[in-house]
Amino acid sequence: MTKRISKIPGFYKLTQSDRVKKLSEIFHLSQNEVDALRSQGVLTLEQADKMIENVVGIFSLPLGLAMNFLINNKEYLIPMAVEEPSIIAAASSAAKIVRDCGGFITSSDESIMIGQLQVVSCDDFEQAKINILERKNEIIDLANKIEPNMKERGGGARDIEIRILGDEKEYPYKKMLIVHLLVDTRDAMGANTINSMLEGVSSLVEEISEGKIYLKILSNLADKRLSRAKAVIPPSALKTDKVSGEEIIEGILQAQAFAYLDPYRATTHNKGVMNGIDPIIIVTGNDFRSIEAGAHAYASRTGRYMPLTDWRKDDEGNLVGKIELPMALGIVGGAIKLHPMAQIALKFLGVKSARELGEVISAVGLAQNFSAIKALSTDGIQKGHMALHARSVAATAGATGELANIIVREMIKQKDIKVEKAKELLEIYHKTK
Repeated sequence: MTKRISKIPGFYKLTQSDRVKKLSEIFHLSQNEVDALRSQGVLTLEQADKMIENVVGIFSLPLGLAMNFLINNKEYLIPMAVEEPSIIAAASSAAKIVRDCGGFITSSDESIMIGQLQVVSCDDFEQAKINILERKNEIIDLANKIEPNMKERGGGARDIEIRILGDEKEYPYKKMLIVHLLVDTRDAMGANTINSMLEGVSSLVEEISEGKIYLKILSNLADKRLSRAKAVIPPSALKTDKVSGEEIIEGILQAQAFAYLDPYRATTHNKGVMNGIDPIIIVTGNDFRSIEAGAHAYASRTGRYMPLTDWRKDDEGNLVGKIELPMALGIVGGAIKLHPMAQIALKFLGVKSARELGEVISAVGLAQNFSAIKALSTDGIQKGHMALHARSVAATAGATGELANIIVREMIKQKDIKVEKAKELLEIYHKTK
C-alpha cells in the first residue's frame, strides 16, 4: 500500500490558507499553484475569451477535497468543484467505511470512442454494408493518416461496425446505414480527433456505399469505454448504537429495489451518483454534459430507465455495491490544458491515464450513491444537510469563527434555521458580552 495521503488529520479545522499550505507541502506545489488556490479565480478574462464566445465574466465554484479514498490499494484525494453542501462530506464518509473494508476495486475498458457516419440514399443498403466491410482496412488506414499523432501514441482507428436503421416504407427519411468508426483515443477524450477522421473518410465511404453522407459526428454513448467500481461492506461496518448493520443493509436493498422498479426514483437515485461524478469532471476540465448524457443513455439501454448502481447482499450477508457507466474522459487536450485549476486538480489526483481517472470517478459515484441511500433508509438525508445549511445561514447573518458554531448548534436545537433567527441569536450573544 502506498503512503496514506487520502486523509489529512484535522484538515477541516484549518483555515483555507492553512489548508493550501498543507497541500503545498504534500504535493510540492509551485508558487503559482499556491496563488491560484488562494485566489478567488485563476482563469483570466483573456483566457476565458479564448475558450468560449461573447465572454462577459467568469463564474466560480467552490473547490473542496473528499478524503479517505482507497481504490485498488492506492490512496487518493478527490478534488470536487460543486456548489451543493454535504456532497464532499458524504463522499468522504462513505469512503472511510469502504476503506476500512478493503477499499474500492475498479476496472475499465480500453479508451474506445465511436464516430458515426450517417449514410442515406443507397440503392441497396445490404450491399452497401458488405462493400464497406470488405474495404474497411482501407477506411481505417485513411483515418489514421488523417490523425497520425494518435496512431503514434498507440491509439488510432481500430475497427468499423455497421448498422442499418429503419424502413423507408414506414417513414421516408428513416432508412439509413450507420457506419461506426471505432477509435482508441488513449488519454484524450478524443472528440476533435474523431470528428476530423470522420470528415476525412466520408468521401471514400460515400464512394464505396454509393450513398450520401449527412451527419459526421462522435457519439456520446461511449459504451465501449466503460468504467466499473465495486465495494463489499460487512454488516459490522454499518452498525450504530441504535441500528444493526443488518437493518441498514435491508434499508439500502429496499432503496435499490425502489430505484430498479420505478423510473421516477431511479432518476433521483442516479442524480445522487452524478453528485459525486460531475464535480470531478468539472474540476479536471472534462465535459460533464457528455458524461451525463452517456450515463443516462446507458441507464436506459434495456428499454427502461434503470439505476446506474446495483446493491445486493452476498451469501455471507455482506452488502455488495457495483457501478458501471461510460467514462469518455481525458487528461490531455482541450480545456484540461488551458485551465490552470484543471492541472492542479490532476496533480492532487495523481492519475497516470484517462482510464485511471475514469475508474476513480466511478468509485466516487458509487460512494456518493451509498451515502445517499444509506441516509435515506436510516436517519433521512435532510439531517445531513441541516448542519451545513445552518452554517450557511449563520454566515449570512454575519457570524464568524466559534460564534458561528454556537449559533448553528442553537438553531438546530430550536429547529429554526432562518437568517432572522440567526440575527436574533447574534444580537442576544452580543448583549450578554
